Order: sequence, then structure tokens, then C-alpha cells
Amino acid sequence: MSERPTALVTGASRGLGAAIARALAPDYDLVLGGRGGAALDAICSELGARALPVDLAELSPFDVAGVGRVDLLVHSAGMVRVGSIEDTPAEVWRRTYELNVVAVAELTRLLLPELRAAKGHVVLINSGAGLRAHPGWASYAASKFALRAFADVLRQEEEPHGVRVTSVYPGRIATDMQRQVREEEGGAYDPDRYLKPDSVARAVLAAVTASADAHITEITVRPSAGPVN
Repeated sequence: MSERPTALVTGASRGLGAAIARALAPDYDLVLGGRGGAALDAICSELGARALPVDLAELSPFDVAGVGRVDLLVHSAGMVRVGSIEDTPAEVWRRTYELNVVAVAELTRLLLPELRAAKGHVVLINSGAGLRAHPGWASYAASKFALRAFADVLRQEEEPHGVRVTSVYPGRIATDMQRQVREEEGGAYDPDRYLKPDSVARAVLAAVTASADAHITEITVRPSAGPVN
């Protein structure tokens, strides 16, 4: 049996989640969550990881029953839809909250016994939109503000059990999701103006490798190229 710690990363099929998985691979046994399919299979094969094919919006205790030890839980999965409040129907609000907040809360709840036993660490990938909201981003920003509140409460409740909680607030990242966002905004996708996924992954790694006397609670990472708009 491996003596290495185990990390579970959601949204690991591509983009930032995949970059985080690669950054953790040298030091962790990995369980990589995603919807399943070729992309998840490929990165699991690349990194020697176990796959956790699951729809987080339909998460049940059965889905995580065989996960076992969890020292690190990284919530990287999520969704965004850009649009004015006038043009954002209830379905988008519900789906956004379901994936960005409710699924995070439920997966964390189900894995708390393992995290407590390991005196583990929970990392939540938030967003600059979780610190300041802008027009066109109501549903996404509201979900990220809620995720920030969840992290603050989780940190206070679980610190006595030895569990650390870190929120990461990245700016725009050069991923397929960002390409979709720029299409919805009607703007050009220029990856050179955004953060590289590896750069944000290194920030996550810094938080989880901090010394025992340092609990890094929040990290903000901004693109050096400045605002997109």
C-alpha cells in the first residue's frame, strides 16, 4: 500500500483541473473526478491516477464510497454562463448554483470523515468574480460569493479537527472555458492575456505545501497582462 498522501481533484479532465493534477502528481496518489470519457481516461493513464467518473450535480454517497483515504480535496469543477440579469433564466441560476456551490458542499460533506482522519486540506478554486461582481456575471459571481462564504464557514468549523481550507481567486485563465466566455461576451480570445493554468496550479501547490505553522487561507492570482476589457 502506498505511503503517499491521496489527492482528489474535481474537474480534472482538462484545463485548470488537469494542470493541478499534473502539479500534484509527483507527491500524491491521485483520484481524478470528471464526467468520464476519453479525456478523463487519458489524464488518468498519463498520471497513473484512479478515475472518479461522476456527475457532481447528481452526487450520491455511493459515488464516493470506494474513494478511501483523502488527504487533499481540490474543487476545480464548475460552470459559467455570461449574460445580463434580464437574459438569465432561472434554469441557468439553478444549474450554476448546483455545480459551483451545492456539489462542492455535498462532496466536502461526504469526505469530511476522511479529511478529518488525515488532518487534510480542502482547496476551493473560486474566482476574481467571487470578490467583485461585474455586469453580465450575476449568476456566476453570486455562486462564487456563496462559495467564498462556504469556505469561510468550513474553515472555522473544521480547523479544530485539523483540516485546512484555502480559497484561490484566479483571474481569467487560458482554458476552453475562457474561450467560451469570450464568445459569449462577443470578444476575441487571446490566451497571452490570461493566466496559464500551470501558474494557478503552482499557487495551489504553494498552499498545500506550506509548513505546519502556516495556514494559507486565501490566494489571489491576477494576469500580469491586465484587464481583458
